Formats: sequence, structure tokens, C-alpha cells
Amino acid sequence: MAERAQYVTLGVADELFAAPVEKVQEILDMRPIARLPQAPQTLLGMIDVRGQGIPVVDLRLTLGLPPAPDNANTRIIVLAIAGHDGELRLGLRADRVFEVTILDEDALDPPPAVSGSWSGHCIAGIGRRNGNFVTVLDLERLLGSFADAARAA
Repeated sequence: MAERAQYVTLGVADELFAAPVEKVQEILDMRPIARLPQAPQTLLGMIDVRGQGIPVVDLRLTLGLPPAPDNANTRIIVLAIAGHDGELRLGLRADRVFEVTILDEDALDPPPAVSGSWSGHCIAGIGRRNGNFVTVLDLERLLGSFADAARAA
């Protein structure tokens, strides 16, 4: 029997998202973020993780949701994503992290084709967990522009 894919489930606003567990390096409590001058609004700044500078992106803003203040549940998920020039470590600020889990079905549904102007390009698929929809993020597509910008800096 093949091993089922595992995901880290996380919440942003009232929505449930997932990231493939193999992309997640660690999950951190919120910490001070050093702001970067003239950075895009979605790029919050940099954090230090054991001597390495990690850029942090706000998932809320990246998804077009309104900003929200940090709270006791806010986390930074440190990811290893593929960029054009190799792997990059990047932090993703989320409202909360729930668990590492498998989804109810092995196969994901494709993003809905509802409009020519919306492609769902940053969605790897839609799954279900305990009867709730879970949007599985395509991290390379969602965060690829940050990976390229961080490499150029």
C-alpha cells in the first residue's frame, strides 16, 4: 500500500488551508520581524532562525485578505520551496496551525473553473478533512515571486 500524503493544516481568517508536510521545515511562535524598506506589503520582513535570515510573507495579504493583528495562535511556518535557482527557505505567517494530517481522500479535486480571469494557479487542489473543505496550496506558484526576489537581493 502506498503511503498517503501528509499535510500541515493551517487557518487564515475562517478558511482552512494545507501545505505538503515535506515542504515544512519548522513551525515557530511569532517573533519580532525586521521590516525591510520599500518591501511589498505582503513581505513582512526578515527573522533570524539559528543565524540564517529568513524572509517572512503574510499569507493573509498574499491571498488578498485584510490584515489582522498577531495573537497567541499566530505562527510562522518555515518552508523550503523550489525557486528558479534552487531551494529557498521562506517564512509564511498564518493565523494558526492545526495539525499534521492526511486528507479524507488520496486524490485532490482540481480548483473550480468558474471564471476566465481566475485560474486558481496557486491552488494544488481541494481536499476534505472531517467533512470540511481544505485548500491545498501550490507553494511554489503562490510564493515563487518572493523566492526569485529574495535570491536577487
